[in-house]
Amino acid sequence: MVRDGIYYGLGFTVAAVIVAWLTVPWAGLLPLVLAAFFLWFFRDPERQIPATAGALVSPADGKVTDVSTIEVEGVPRKRISIFLSVFDVHVNRSPIAGTIRKVEYRTGTFHNAMGAASSESNEQNIVTVEGEGHTVVFKQIAGLLARRIVFTRKIGDRVARGERVGMIKFGSRTDVIFPVESEVAVKVGEHVAGGRSILAILPVAPAGATGSEAKLAAVPAGGRR
Repeated sequence: MVRDGIYYGLGFTVAAVIVAWLTVPWAGLLPLVLAAFFLWFFRDPERQIPATAGALVSPADGKVTDVSTIEVEGVPRKRISIFLSVFDVHVNRSPIAGTIRKVEYRTGTFHNAMGAASSESNEQNIVTVEGEGHTVVFKQIAGLLARRIVFTRKIGDRVARGERVGMIKFGSRTDVIFPVESEVAVKVGEHVAGGRSILAILPVAPAGATGSEAKLAAVPAGGRR
């Protein structure tokens, strides 16, 4: 469980006891239900991370809402978007093993994260990871209910495939941008699990490659259709 769940759960449990003591016992039911909800919402289950060569794993639990080709500085890239409802696990994981090359936080709006415009206009954290001869970008995008994005790593950190790197509190979205030559393994409407589900298989990198697409690390990864 994420530590925040303990804080919220304990706080509402204490509130339930106080309310029940000062009024009537059943009055403490609502804060007790909220305590149970937060303990459940901030769950952080262990996941079996795929060992498949070139696997790009999902950075979050949720429903695939878009699989498309975009352009980043005139270079075609694949993008997969995942919508996290309030019922999904909200812990985020790194899609590949590698080194974090760039982290860019942007303020913005809080529109419905299922809308295509949210990828550019909503508050978001844009993370560039370089590894296995490729550069992959993923976005933590706030939604209608989300008001806080948490990212626990910094530039220069090494991360493993599927490693926990943060979370988005309440409904939100994640986007993953990766090489267009990759073999996409999911389709719109599928439900995926963070760290466990394979979104795509990246092309085999040449021996000794260090990220031929490194120049894209400086791009905010929004792209244009």
